[in-house]
Amino acid sequence: MANRMDVVQSSQNILIAAEALAALPRDLVLVVDCRFTLTDPDAGERDFLAGHIPGAVYANLDRDLSDLSKKGLGRHPLPNPDAFAQTLSSWGWQRRQRIVAYDAQGGAMAAARLWWMLRRAGVEAGVLDGGWQAWCKAGLPIESGSAAAGAPSAVTLQFDGAQAVDYTELDSLRMQPSALVLDARGAPRFRGDFEPIDRVAGHVPGARNRPFSLNLDAGKHFKPASELRAEFAALLDGRAPEKVVHMCGSGVFACHNQLAMEIAGLSGSRVFVPSWSGWSSDPARPIATGEA
Repeated sequence: MANRMDVVQSSQNILIAAEALAALPRDLVLVVDCRFTLTDPDAGERDFLAGHIPGAVYANLDRDLSDLSKKGLGRHPLPNPDAFAQTLSSWGWQRRQRIVAYDAQGGAMAAARLWWMLRRAGVEAGVLDGGWQAWCKAGLPIESGSAAAGAPSAVTLQFDGAQAVDYTELDSLRMQPSALVLDARGAPRFRGDFEPIDRVAGHVPGARNRPFSLNLDAGKHFKPASELRAEFAALLDGRAPEKVVHMCGSGVFACHNQLAMEIAGLSGSRVFVPSWSGWSSDPARPIATGEA
């Protein structure tokens, strides 16, 4: 079994260890706290105020990384590029800075979402391996209170549309043997045993299940790149990584599977942002239940 250093070194500069993050010059990195709880949208910000990595700013999944006014695109539609640029500006982000995101779920919540959004916009970004727990376990400094963001900066950006999949393309891809739709939800929700949030239970016909939790070890660190590569290669079964489309409940946890594939060196997979919440919102779309 590879050690923790192997995980970080084989991550293609996506993952960063807590000690390495603490050693980076403050003017060259912007740390973003993405802690969020779906059942209590204000909990993450309360946790941030109680304690966070020094110099970090806070990103709220609903407010900063989504545009909840958009209808028919799932529970967490992406904001428009100009709105996202304004968010980066309000954080005081400068082009010379690398952004490092963290949450309390090993990157599985909004940290992976922010990483993917930044990647689509051509912004260098990483994820704190092990998240908030790793920082605390390392005994590194913590500060409390509101963020002290830098002065607003001039930011313009565009999203790379090729990295996302829409309804029409997904409907076509799900029926093609050369493509692979991976659903990051837990197995019971994927099977349709129950559905606590969305209109109906089940999954997109033709999709396979890859719960995001399988990407992490017991300490909420990512598994070694070699291990992730072997696991995803078994799912790919000879397909190219570019043929993979990730989804979940609302396009958040899907980004964790995409992140895991990138860590494993399997680049080029894409995300269906509306995910199950969007697909299932239209009664005319087909639904499957049970094992894939």
